[in-house]
Amino acid sequence: MKKIVFGLLSMAWAITANAQEDAAPANIDNDTIGPWTKKGNATLLFNQSTFDNWLSGGENNISGIVGVNYDFNYKKDDWTWDNKVIASYGIVKTRTSSFAKKTDDRFEFNSVVGKKASEHWSYSAFARFKTQFAKGYVYDRTTEGVETRQEYTNFLSPAFLFVGPGMLYKKDDNLKINLSPATSKFIFVDKAYTVPDEGYFGVKEGESMRYELGFNASMYYKLDIVANVTFENILNLYSNYLEDPQNVDIDYQLNIVMRINRYLTTNLSFQTIYDDNAFQGFQLRQVFGVAANYGF
Repeated sequence: MKKIVFGLLSMAWAITANAQEDAAPANIDNDTIGPWTKKGNATLLFNQSTFDNWLSGGENNISGIVGVNYDFNYKKDDWTWDNKVIASYGIVKTRTSSFAKKTDDRFEFNSVVGKKASEHWSYSAFARFKTQFAKGYVYDRTTEGVETRQEYTNFLSPAFLFVGPGMLYKKDDNLKINLSPATSKFIFVDKAYTVPDEGYFGVKEGESMRYELGFNASMYYKLDIVANVTFENILNLYSNYLEDPQNVDIDYQLNIVMRINRYLTTNLSFQTIYDDNAFQGFQLRQVFGVAANYGF
């Protein structure tokens, strides 16, 4: 696990070290434009496949994903306040499946407030909240081949809340690193889902919350590789002081956007999560497709 964490951090540092320096922005009167900057993007990715007497095989399916990525940031004098919302939901329905199944389902809100301490460093306080919108299921089939499902997750079950003080390194809006050595982590669940031996996201059976105290490191790095191709990296690491501190939780997201024109892009989203309270191994999610976009 230490090798994995070290590798991810080394990769992030290598990208940062090799990135070209951004040109210094022109002097702008903040009183003219105001202290707030806001930018967002909504995407719709749709796919349909139909097969009829197709000898090489195939299964009819229809799928779609809708997503929002929105930033609203504040900067005035020595104070900064950066906020980011990521939300998406997607489903797929195949001809042989009895149920429509989720391909994506997440809501995440990140907020960091900073008071300048030096050129690039600030005293900070951060909060991060994440959950999902709809029910999640575990799927199985009976001996007769009938597909069944059992509820496993739902809105706010689980929900994760991280809060803590720390230090923020911010070169610009495209490179931010926040270190918080005293982070409180709250895990909220529906106690009806809990099972023995803390098998449901580490929450004891019959309880609805788990508390942890540990170290949190968060990094955001956005890079324009070539014209119209953007890589957005989001990395969160967490170590629980109270139990198995050597088991570092990892949440890494890579969002690649290749712009075709103003309204169409090719999108690749990759996410991997390691959290031994939820699953003994890496969780992986990958979505690729052409999306319609609306900027706001």
